[in-house]
Amino acid sequence: MKKLLYLVHRLPFPPNKGDKISSNNMLNYFSGRWRVHLGTFVDDPDDWQYVNLVREKCEDSCIVELPRRKRLTGSLFGLLTGQALSLSYYDNAQLQAWVRDSIARECPDAVLVFSGVMGRFVKDLLPAHVPVVFDAEDVDSEKWRSYAQAKRWPISWLYRREAKKLLAYEREMASSTHVSIFVSQEEAALFKQLAPESAHKVHYRTQGVDSAYFDPALSYDNPYQSGQKVLVFTGAMDYWPNVEAVKWFCQHVLQAVLAREPEFLFCIVGMKPTEDVKQLGKLPGVRVTGGVPDVRPYLHHALAACLPLQLARGIQNKALEAMSMTLPVLATEDALVGIVDYPGVLATVANDADAMISAAVVLLAVPRQANTAGRACVLEHYNWDTNLRRMERFLTDDESVQ
Repeated sequence: MKKLLYLVHRLPFPPNKGDKISSNNMLNYFSGRWRVHLGTFVDDPDDWQYVNLVREKCEDSCIVELPRRKRLTGSLFGLLTGQALSLSYYDNAQLQAWVRDSIARECPDAVLVFSGVMGRFVKDLLPAHVPVVFDAEDVDSEKWRSYAQAKRWPISWLYRREAKKLLAYEREMASSTHVSIFVSQEEAALFKQLAPESAHKVHYRTQGVDSAYFDPALSYDNPYQSGQKVLVFTGAMDYWPNVEAVKWFCQHVLQAVLAREPEFLFCIVGMKPTEDVKQLGKLPGVRVTGGVPDVRPYLHHALAACLPLQLARGIQNKALEAMSMTLPVLATEDALVGIVDYPGVLATVANDADAMISAAVVLLAVPRQANTAGRACVLEHYNWDTNLRRMERFLTDDESVQ
């Protein structure tokens, strides 16, 4: 079996947020076909319990603690040195030494860099013939640019700086690696515009869904009270776009829907809710669960998934998981970007408060509709093995990989 050096910015387990869903599925796929040498960080103390499980899938690994204080010290260092703050945050001598020794000792056949910040660890260390695939997921610099537009000074200045510094780094990464891969055709097209010098080697993949896990045919206990008419939002609730989405819904949509449907419940399901999100749980018609052992019951017994994202990058796993569970989706246009237009899918787009109110009332007025076309779309287009097999071809320079 060939050797793969796999560098990931966050331990690829558990698959409880967007990037970890991707990185975990990549580890599962490649560990069955390659001898994986994994370099990664643990940025959440709760994740240490999963380290041995991850190591079992690897021939070798270097798993380094990334303490939360590094957010401050790394940011200060980045400001002093002129680096992007994201890069200084992930600067680590231990991991750098392990990567250098692994390359010298193992001579990997290919390198997969998941998230641009990890590319620094292989810079100028590899022979030219070794394929290096840069899986960027999203155009990270564009995310920070969007954040800057939504914030006031001085945070807006800091975020604009980060966007500028990260874009320069992303362009350098794309130029110095064999292939850059983004999570959707839209993200790849955007990066081609931002980095025209590397457009010829920019490609895209798509997300996958474990459709056997997100299976509506299984039985799930109802987590809601009898008679409640539920729209559900799922996601990591310490992630700023998710926080802003549920705050926007509660500020602009909630009361109008409650006035028409007194049994309405907006259920916010996701780990590590911020204080702002916890406060929303005190409002009539809102429930904040925090982390739950299984999100599927909350999807299965809701009337629709409600994804009022005001800022979104790439493909939303939360939308695909809802579709896999045959749950109708009510969302802003940004939340559905990158998902193929598939006949019959029950997905309603509502970009402003009035449209969201009207659509919610319609969904709540009828029994749960089965979004069977949504699941069919997932089964046809969002299979992890199929998508990762395409990526593997770039690692091998072999179009015959099956």
